Amino acid sequence: MNDIYEGLAAAFWLVMTLDADLIEISLRSLQVSLTALVIASAIALPLGTLLAIRRFRYRRLTISLLNALMGLPPVVVGLIVYILLSRSGPFGVLGLLFTPTAMIIAQVIIITPLIASITHQAMRELWAEYHDLLISLNTSGRQRITTLILDGRRNLLTASLAGFGRAIGEVGAIMIVGGNIDNATRVLTTAIALETGRGDFALALALGFVLIALAIGVNIAIHWLSRTEREGRW
Repeated sequence: MNDIYEGLAAAFWLVMTLDADLIEISLRSLQVSLTALVIASAIALPLGTLLAIRRFRYRRLTISLLNALMGLPPVVVGLIVYILLSRSGPFGVLGLLFTPTAMIIAQVIIITPLIASITHQAMRELWAEYHDLLISLNTSGRQRITTLILDGRRNLLTASLAGFGRAIGEVGAIMIVGGNIDNATRVLTTAIALETGRGDFALALALGFVLIALAIGVNIAIHWLSRTEREGRW
């Protein structure tokens, strides 16, 4: 029991004193996940909005496929990205394997379907409200998408935050494609797994505190956005 208390005290001290390793790993996690979030959002937000307003032949199949990809196991994504970026793979010449770029690619693949699916659900309801007005104004497809994105920005921000929450807590895929290399590709989740295996519970707990704080922050932001939406504030 004393060992647990000592570990918690040491972890708290590392957080309070802003331990160099803790800061480095945390900043790298944020860099990778935020970069992946920006790229994924740039793809998923217009895609989800397009699926809400445009009718085409394989639309239902596309939506079903998108929803199915939300449950794609991260380790499978990591394996696919590893094969593509490995030396014998089609993109091996780029030398991206075991770099933050490879980790960003894996996270983009993981969170894009999630953001796009949430966006589609939100924009479908908004499109039902705006449909007659935008049709009567003879707007183009691009104008309709832009209008819905601007007016539904709270829902879209919620979708993006959900994607960030999944990205920052992901471990399987980035462990495979990043390699958990010290001072290069080590992030919060992979570092926690490594330090736990080493028996360095103080650093593992400190990293866990930071990860929990980020997760709580994301959930508070989502809750606040949902509440302001219900109350009609922004």
